[in-house]
Amino acid sequence: MRAHEIDYTIFGEEMQYVEIELDPQEVVIAEAGSFMMMDNGITMQTIFGDGSDQQQQGIFGKLLSAGKRVLTGESLFMTAYTNASMQKRRASFASPYPGKILPIDLSEFGGKFICQKDAFLCAAKGVSVGIEFSRKLGRGLFGGEGFIMQKLEGDGMSFVHAGGTLAKRELASGEILKVDTGCIVGFTQNVHYDIEFIGGIRNSLFGGEGLFFATLQGPGTVYIQSLPFSRLADRIIASAPRSGGNSREEGSLLGGLGNLLDGDNRF
Repeated sequence: MRAHEIDYTIFGEEMQYVEIELDPQEVVIAEAGSFMMMDNGITMQTIFGDGSDQQQQGIFGKLLSAGKRVLTGESLFMTAYTNASMQKRRASFASPYPGKILPIDLSEFGGKFICQKDAFLCAAKGVSVGIEFSRKLGRGLFGGEGFIMQKLEGDGMSFVHAGGTLAKRELASGEILKVDTGCIVGFTQNVHYDIEFIGGIRNSLFGGEGLFFATLQGPGTVYIQSLPFSRLADRIIASAPRSGGNSREEGSLLGGLGNLLDGDNRF
């Protein structure tokens, strides 16, 4: 095996974190900002790219690998955590928003898994974190994730995070699943991913679900999230207080009149 063999435990329900157990000299790589805690004896090193064997050697190769990560919206840098002691040590990494952490054993998925751009959390050293270009113009423009998704390659453990509740679907050959474009977490390499126009003027203008579905055709495994971060962010922004005002009237049929009746005459 090229990737380090790591043990792990996932803790929590709504706000999860994953604890990685490292044998001496074992390494886990993680996104910048995902670190939670670690035992004494583990060293940290900031690296370009993912540090895998697939990453090209030399400064140009490392810059190219790191530049590809920028296209997926991630940082130029990743952090490698190495157990430099002679005993087992643990490091923990937290999900950035409410949801679930999904462990992916790449050896069980043919060595490749495709996921949304911001899904990757951490992985055993040796796993390659790259980019997957969409070859179809329509999928790139309207597919929710744009032209680029992340791909995880290798034979080790990887961890991705999803918002809300996580659903797993096993698709038979030719079976099609229609999904909101933002709700896709990831899928195996044999799944065919495309988009489909919802159709109908009323559905398009007043349905509130956008203009397109994502269509996922088997065979393969698909993971779906119930609360994409973009949807959560939209709700937070919509509920934020307006400038110079009090937001308590939001959601009330009385609006400003309700404030007047309860003794608050500020509008």
